[in-house]
Amino acid sequence: MEYESEYLFFYQEWKESGEDMVPWVISKDPSNFQEMVISLLDSEQGKNIPSNWVPDSTFWLVNEDKRVIGAVNIRHRLTDKLFNCGGHIGYGIRPSERRKGYATKLLSLSLEKARELSILKVLVVCDEDNTGSKKTILNNGGISDTDFIEEDGNIVKRYWIIL
Repeated sequence: MEYESEYLFFYQEWKESGEDMVPWVISKDPSNFQEMVISLLDSEQGKNIPSNWVPDSTFWLVNEDKRVIGAVNIRHRLTDKLFNCGGHIGYGIRPSERRKGYATKLLSLSLEKARELSILKVLVVCDEDNTGSKKTILNNGGISDTDFIEEDGNIVKRYWIIL
């Protein structure tokens, strides 16, 4: 709760950018911040989630000035859809903080959290045209696997990281 105002700036910057909000969880409306935080904590416990969803943990990357730099969502296990094009970990860095090494750090920290969740073989994916994410995944030990082609023709690059 102590990061409410900083999170709202993070959210607003992303909305104003017009970009897709990644990971998906940051697109949740934070206007009732306490309710949003409770829903994140519930999801971690597998409470109040749709029947076809899996428990997931969300973490924020916060700098020494308590500015929210990015967010990560770790799915505790994979459904068929997540296996094809979602992976265990989705992460994003706010637009104004990109190209500063934060994504590589965030994914590295996320892998530590995945290990704590007993996920020892982690699937991380990105769109084929997302050069920054490909580099981030490779910098964290990603091993290329078979691509997945979505119905609209988008190519999803799939990488495994062994912990």
